[in-house]
Amino acid sequence: MDIFLQLASGASLIASEMAEAAEGGFGFNFDIIEANLVNLAIVIGILVYFGRGFLSKTLGERSSAIEQALSEAERRRAETAKLLAAEQEKLKNAQAEAVAIVAKAEGDAQRAREAILANAAEEVARMKQEAASNLSAEQARILNELRVRIAELAMQQAESQLPGRLNDDAQQRLVDRSIALLGGQ
Repeated sequence: MDIFLQLASGASLIASEMAEAAEGGFGFNFDIIEANLVNLAIVIGILVYFGRGFLSKTLGERSSAIEQALSEAERRRAETAKLLAAEQEKLKNAQAEAVAIVAKAEGDAQRAREAILANAAEEVARMKQEAASNLSAEQARILNELRVRIAELAMQQAESQLPGRLNDDAQQRLVDRSIALLGGQ
């Protein structure tokens, strides 16, 4: 505070001496520019004297905060680099595992394809054999039916023609011949 008073008294002395020199006596200086320069010099002097500690303290705190933020950012960058390296390693492992899984799946698919083709070939062979068997059975059945039908038709035709061709004398000879063939008399 003592300095402030000394500066103020010094400024007033300077102002009064300047005014006396300019006017030849004591009086008010109405020149705004000249008065402002003196006032500015006083204010700047006060600010420098009293503000030096505050300003250096504030700048020191700001510098400390910036250094701390930079060290924190550097620490985070290092952690991030470590995490990135770990994640890249995991990615490489995952890609290798994916390649292995794809290769295994392709092998499994190839084996499954071969098994399906083998089963299909066996099924086709079985179906061909079954079809051939069914065809043979069906042919035998149809032939049997045809024989029966032909025999029935032959019997019908023989029965229809028999009464006109067979008289009593021919019928007696046929019966005798049949008995003779069977081992009779």
